[in-house]
Amino acid sequence: MIPSASYSVTLRVHLETDPLGLGRVTTAVGEAGGALVAVDIVESHRNHMVVDLTVNAANGEHANTLRSAVDDVEGAHVHKASDRTFLLHLGGKLESAPTVPLRTRDDLSMAYTPGVARVCEAIATNPDDARRLTIKGNTIAVVTDGSAVLGLGDIGPAAAMPVMEGKAVLFKEFAGVDAWPICLDTQDTDEIVRTVQLLAPAYGGVNLEDIAAPRCFEIEERLRDLLDIPVFHDDQHGTAIVVLAALTNALRVVDKRLEDVRIVLSGAGAAGVAILKILMAEGATDLLACDSKGLLHSAKQGLDPSKAWIVEHTNPEGREGSLKDALKDADVFIGVSGPDILEPGDLAVMAENSIVFALANPTPEVNAAGARRHAAVVATGRSDEPNQINNVLAFPGVFRGALDAEARSITKPMEIAAARAIASVVADDELSPNYIIPSVFHGDVAPAVAEAVRKTAEAGG
Repeated sequence: MIPSASYSVTLRVHLETDPLGLGRVTTAVGEAGGALVAVDIVESHRNHMVVDLTVNAANGEHANTLRSAVDDVEGAHVHKASDRTFLLHLGGKLESAPTVPLRTRDDLSMAYTPGVARVCEAIATNPDDARRLTIKGNTIAVVTDGSAVLGLGDIGPAAAMPVMEGKAVLFKEFAGVDAWPICLDTQDTDEIVRTVQLLAPAYGGVNLEDIAAPRCFEIEERLRDLLDIPVFHDDQHGTAIVVLAALTNALRVVDKRLEDVRIVLSGAGAAGVAILKILMAEGATDLLACDSKGLLHSAKQGLDPSKAWIVEHTNPEGREGSLKDALKDADVFIGVSGPDILEPGDLAVMAENSIVFALANPTPEVNAAGARRHAAVVATGRSDEPNQINNVLAFPGVFRGALDAEARSITKPMEIAAARAIASVVADDELSPNYIIPSVFHGDVAPAVAEAVRKTAEAGG
C-alpha cells in the first residue's frame, strides 16, 4: 500500500496534557503505515490540547485504520476525521468571472445594452468575428456522457462532473484556456452528436472525454465532419501524443529507432487504436496488438470496427497466442488495458534493453518495481513513480495552439508536432531511464506544445 494525497485525511485529535503524548500519536500513525504530512496545534489549554494531524493513507479502509490507531493511544481521542479530497471539491472547482470592469454607467452601456448591439451586428455580418469578439476564441466544451469515467466505468453524467471540472481547471492552469463541463444525460450517439452540434456556436473547440468505445469513434468522426472547430477525444489522442513523446525519448535512452523495434500493445479500445495510428504515422512498422483474449489476427471473427481496423493494420504474419506469447523478442510493451495482467518475470522474454509502458491506472499492468528488473526503461500513469505518462502534458497546449491558430480541426501532423515538442523539453543532459518525460508542472511544456501546434496548423492552412 502506497499512501498518497488522494486519500489524505485531517484528524482533529484531543490530547490530554502529556509532554510525550504528541510523540506517541505520530508514532502510531507511522506504525500503521500512514505518511504524516503536517502537525498543527489548534488549541492549547491547561488540561488538554487540540491537534490537527494531516495524514496520507493508501485507501479509504486504510484511513479508517489510521484513525483507529490514533484513538487507541492512551490520552488521545479523534474528535473528527475530514477527508481532504472531498473538502477540496465542496462547491465545485470552477467559477465564472468577468474580464471587463462594470463600475459605471458607461461600462454597462458598452458591456451590455445598448452598445452590445453593435457587436452583435458585426458578428451577424461576419460570423468568424465571434472568435475575436466573444469567449468563443478561448473556450472549450468538455463533453462526456459518463460512460467510461477513469477506471470507474459507466457511472453516469452527474458522477462524471468532478472529473470534467478537474479537466477544466487543468486547461486554465496550464494553458490559460477557459473550459466548461458539458455532461449529457444520454448515451445515444445521435443525441450526443446533435446536442454538441447545437451547443458548438459558443465554443472554440470540443474536448470529448470519458465516452466508451466504440461509440466514441463515431461521435468524434461525425462531429469533425459537422463542425468548423477542433474536436479532440482526449482519451484517444491525448494519450497517444504523450505515449509517442515518451517513447521517442525512451528509444534515445536505449539507442534504438522506432522503425526498427517490435511493439506489443495491450488494450484494443480508444486509447490503443489512437496509439497505433500515431506510432504508424511516425514510422513504426512492426506492431502487435492484444485484447483480453490474446493477439488480434485476421482469423478472428465478429470484431467491432476498431478491432477490425487493428487486424487490418497490424500483425501481418497472423501470429496467434496470448499476450505473454506476443512479448517474446519484443522491444516495447505498451499497456492501456487493466491491472496486474502480467508478472514481472513475464517480461524476461523481451529483447535486450526493452521498454515497458504500463499505463493502467491506478494499478498498472505489471508491478513497476518488478518490471525494472527486466526492462531498461519503465513508465506508468502514476504520479508516485518516475516517468508518469499523463495527458495533461498534451491537451492544454494542443488546444492553446489550435485556438491561437483559429484552427478548424486537429490533424495528425498537429498531434505529432505536439509529441515532438513534449519530447524536446527533456534536454540531452537530462535524459535518463528515470526521466524520459517532463513533469506535468514543467513550465516549458504547454508553451512548447502550443507553439508547435500553432505553427503546424498555420502551415497546413
